[in-house]
Amino acid sequence: MCSPYLDDIQTTKMPGQVYDYNPAIHTTRLERLLRDREIRRSNRSYSSNEDARDANRDIDIHRNRNNIYLSDADKRSGDKELLDGIAESKTLHDGCEKKDGWSSKQRLLVVANRLPVAAVRTGEDSWQLEISAGGLVSALLGVNEFETRWIGWAGVNVPDEVGQRSLTEALAEKRCIPVFLDEEVVHQYYNGYCNNILWPLFHYLGLPQEDRLATTRSFQSQFSAYKKANQLFADVVNEHYEEGDVVWCHDYHLMFLPKYLKKYNMQMKVGWFLHTPFPSSEIHRTLPSRSKLLRSVLAADLVGFHTYDYARHFVSACTRILGLEGTPEGVEDQGKLTRVAAFPIGIDSSRFIRALELPQVKDHIRELKERFAGRKVMLGVDRLDMIKGIPQKILAFEKFLEENPVWQDKVVLLQIAVPTRTDVPEYQKLTCQVHEIVGRINGRFGTLTAVPIHHLDRSLDFHALCALYAVTDVALVTSLRDGMNLVSYEFVACQAEKKGVLILSEFAGAAQSLGAGAILVNPWNITEVAASIGYALTLPADEREKRHQHNFMHITTHTSQEWAGTFVSELNDTIVEAQLRTRQIPPLLPTRVAVERYLQSKNRLLILGFNATLTEPVDTPGRRIDQFKEMEVKLHPDLKEPLNKLCNDPKTTVVILSGSDRKVLDENFGEYNLWLAAEHGMFLRRTKGDWMTTMPENLHMDWVDSVKHVFEYFTERTPRSHFELRRTSLVWNYKHADVEFGRLQAKDLLQHLWTGPISNASVDVVQGGRSVEVRAVGVTKGAAIDRILGEIVHSNDVKAPIDYVLSVGHFLPKDEDIYTFFEPELPVGGATTSRAKISKPRNQTASKISAQKSSFGPFVQKAPQAFSSSEKTTTSNGNGHWWSMMRDRLTVHEGSSVLDLKGENYFSCAVGRKRSSARYLLGSPADVVSLLKELADSLSQS
Repeated sequence: MCSPYLDDIQTTKMPGQVYDYNPAIHTTRLERLLRDREIRRSNRSYSSNEDARDANRDIDIHRNRNNIYLSDADKRSGDKELLDGIAESKTLHDGCEKKDGWSSKQRLLVVANRLPVAAVRTGEDSWQLEISAGGLVSALLGVNEFETRWIGWAGVNVPDEVGQRSLTEALAEKRCIPVFLDEEVVHQYYNGYCNNILWPLFHYLGLPQEDRLATTRSFQSQFSAYKKANQLFADVVNEHYEEGDVVWCHDYHLMFLPKYLKKYNMQMKVGWFLHTPFPSSEIHRTLPSRSKLLRSVLAADLVGFHTYDYARHFVSACTRILGLEGTPEGVEDQGKLTRVAAFPIGIDSSRFIRALELPQVKDHIRELKERFAGRKVMLGVDRLDMIKGIPQKILAFEKFLEENPVWQDKVVLLQIAVPTRTDVPEYQKLTCQVHEIVGRINGRFGTLTAVPIHHLDRSLDFHALCALYAVTDVALVTSLRDGMNLVSYEFVACQAEKKGVLILSEFAGAAQSLGAGAILVNPWNITEVAASIGYALTLPADEREKRHQHNFMHITTHTSQEWAGTFVSELNDTIVEAQLRTRQIPPLLPTRVAVERYLQSKNRLLILGFNATLTEPVDTPGRRIDQFKEMEVKLHPDLKEPLNKLCNDPKTTVVILSGSDRKVLDENFGEYNLWLAAEHGMFLRRTKGDWMTTMPENLHMDWVDSVKHVFEYFTERTPRSHFELRRTSLVWNYKHADVEFGRLQAKDLLQHLWTGPISNASVDVVQGGRSVEVRAVGVTKGAAIDRILGEIVHSNDVKAPIDYVLSVGHFLPKDEDIYTFFEPELPVGGATTSRAKISKPRNQTASKISAQKSSFGPFVQKAPQAFSSSEKTTTSNGNGHWWSMMRDRLTVHEGSSVLDLKGENYFSCAVGRKRSSARYLLGSPADVVSLLKELADSLSQS
């Protein structure tokens, strides 16, 4: 079941599309998501009613029969119910199979670094499976809306085929698919790059120093292992992928996976979710592989984070580091949109609520109440990790006891610190530090019969933890940086009776969800946390009730099921939106067809842009751009030979049409036999001749000085910006400036221009990706092509009608009239067309010009006479009228008279711009180089 709103989408296959949109259905994105949400809730309600019959049954796990063992370290989140949720998923899903074998549920491939079960080898072909529970497993435990399969590493090295085959079979019963990684890859990929590089950076701890890098070899070897491991994950996903599946990649371990999956199948639905914070762009830019990681993640269709802050940081990193466009919907790269959104994760709250009714939990609760009778109970449950702020929490409690002696024998802090990474020196040092502080405080404030802090260096099983949550008066979460922290959710779920107070760090992702009902604190401010403890302990019952109800409502509505369902629903809808956008994107240029038509034609015209089309690449990784090198644009070195061949072909006329000034074009193309059109065609010359201009004497240019002053002012105010002064235009470029600041400055500049220098001037303002250009009215490349064709006729440069046109460039939307120049609509009233009417490729019929065809005998005509004085006077009233007269005169007499063009022989190609009026696309200047090389090589072979 892909999605309920797919009923509104026709399933007719189209090129590059999965579905074709039905124009009769005007369904907005929000309407589709709301409809999907209601259907999910309806299905969940039905499922809950079915499950209610067995809600109170006792569950026994026959461990020997199923070869499943629970480890003590994993009882914290594992327990029997977790195992049941995984083991029984097969039965649940099998029950959803229809008679014809087609499943009513959409397949969800959950790809994470670790499987929800870890394998222990007991023989050559036998295995024991142990629960390896984590936050993701707990979150997805209650998700029954999809046919879920887990793909990940089983936590063990299996070098032999027998072991791999037997483990694969054992895991298949649990709907798990293993990825096999050898020890060296695990060491470099997991211990090295993931835990030593990415995890500290994403938690604002910075990159490791050289001594730490040396322990896991060099950064490059770790990065290579990281990419290799991601490729191994991709290979397993590709092997098990079926059409229509949703692939959900998880966490920083698999940032390259979306790129590898899309490389295998562009139609694959891929989502990526990060369970840690995403740092600000200033932190992320310190990472050597920053750009590669960002671009790999952007290959996904949907990128999710726990909070809006993390999503904002990601978009900012893509904008500032990659120079891409950030939008309210996500990140856009040449028409391809990657949606970026926040999806706060939840828990299966009903699991905790039901657990409170179990006899063993009630027994635990009773024991704890007796044990701590007469004392308020404060609780902290954390991994023993640097980011959890355990020392800060204990020091704040010490300060509270110092300032409030009356509470010294009336409150107890229970701190559960689950050991992690015990072999790492930093963690060993943290353990010693915590033990030292706890011992000092207990020695200072303890008595013979009681101590203020109970510290446990171990995990608790699920039932004991629920009981501990239930008797707690104040929960302390003092994370220094945390992706979400679900302990706060679990505490609220177990507080139906006690209505305890939650003190929550503002640096935990949960603060954005539970902040209204919790007491938010800065864990670095020990005084503030101590004061908050006192406030929480004395909070009136009615306020505790209100705070609890607010948080309880949130955790019971924003569950793990809702989180997963919303993400997959958004992913499905993102695919639909992308398909609608794809309908507006031209297809890739059929290079083979273009070359064949080129060889079959008798007289060819190649119109080529220059900037970002024929220019050499600026070899600068990431954001480290050599501004001066990029400003001095040079012809791509690989184009010199093929371009020379094309220019020397007597049947080919090459035109370089650019917004650059004459000097730039002379320096790059002076040695070739071709036509140059500088400043959008205002200046023309054959490389063997002199520059000429079509500018009239009375063309209004009195606005130039005032615009120049504005551009100079903003160049001074905007570091790394510059402006170019041309004969017919001025361009202010802020490509190398800070993205956000440059955008604000451009907005301010435009306001200054419109209210001052150009308020009454006949000019066009053209906004590029990182530039603002002011031109005389009518200066476009499409308008220039008429004059260029006229000059070609006048110079006796062609001897036969042009029957093949290839137009390639990275042009601004204002200049894309050059693409449509050769295929206009017929004028009203049946008047003689001024340009060739070209059929589009899909019709495959020719429509040649007829007005000039019969008079084609004396092919070359003279250039039009100069304007009369009366005509010159008319043009002084405005540039627009002059351009209209000039265009009509040149076009009727010469421009289109050189054309004898069929639709199938016209190829207009936008370079790197997916939103274009061109017929086709070329991805980059490298593709242009390949195309021109093929054309040149075809001349040698013909």
